[in-house]
Amino acid sequence: MRLIMYSKPGCHLCEGLQDKLEQVEEIDFELEVRDITTRDDWFAAFQYEIPVLFRVRDENLEVEEPLPRPSPRCSVLQLEQMLQKYLGNNGSQ
Repeated sequence: MRLIMYSKPGCHLCEGLQDKLEQVEEIDFELEVRDITTRDDWFAAFQYEIPVLFRVRDENLEVEEPLPRPSPRCSVLQLEQMLQKYLGNNGSQ
């Protein structure tokens, strides 16, 4: 399973979410962090929304599906439970 997080340098909320995602142990996923300042379309879409988290639903077509935004105050365990809910069996290997 691959997750994509849209972020930008200096975003403390983004850094916090990335740090928590890197601590998740019970779900096997690859995290790709995309800097919205590198593409105009990403910046226009997400400049007021970051961090934004997507799962890649179809690797061949790279279909991205948005995930609910976790609270900045959530714990690593709460984040892991949210991911299990939305990733289902596809997230565990």
